[in-house]
Amino acid sequence: MKRTEGGNPWRRIWRPYQTSFNLSLYVPPSLSTKPTLEEISVWSQSFDKLMKNPAGRNVFREFLRTEYSEENMLFWLACEDLKQEMNKNTVEEKARMIYEDYISVLSPKEVSLDSRVREVINRKIQEPTPYTFEDAQLQIYTLMHRDSYPRFLNSSLYRSLVHPGSRTSSES
Repeated sequence: MKRTEGGNPWRRIWRPYQTSFNLSLYVPPSLSTKPTLEEISVWSQSFDKLMKNPAGRNVFREFLRTEYSEENMLFWLACEDLKQEMNKNTVEEKARMIYEDYISVLSPKEVSLDSRVREVINRKIQEPTPYTFEDAQLQIYTLMHRDSYPRFLNSSLYRSLVHPGSRTSSES
């Protein structure tokens, strides 16, 4: 598609569908129930356990926001939502929106992917499926696991949940 004077033409076409993502994957902290101490301690056992827990994902997302890498979680959630979609037209709409929001080098929320994965996506996006971003999603999941998750466990945010009432929330 040719670029127009108003910027990215996909933005005008696909933006109305942004609200079509499955919001059950993300529960805003103000609406979620407070996690139990047992849940919170399970998050330190493995990254998979953290990511399978909706409250854990929300807290981890808050942490990622402080590190200016929230787009990694948003991308992962959007991919999870896309995998649940069966309608071909909706898959195409959501895939193009994910591409525009997280893969495009023009996006302010671009996630960090290697060139091989970008090439695969650029081929697959021509005829998107619910699994178009599978390689990229795994790469971002691995990045969050290896890079952000250890810092999360040592963060004042996590420590304040494990030890409520302590003064660690003001420390870094």
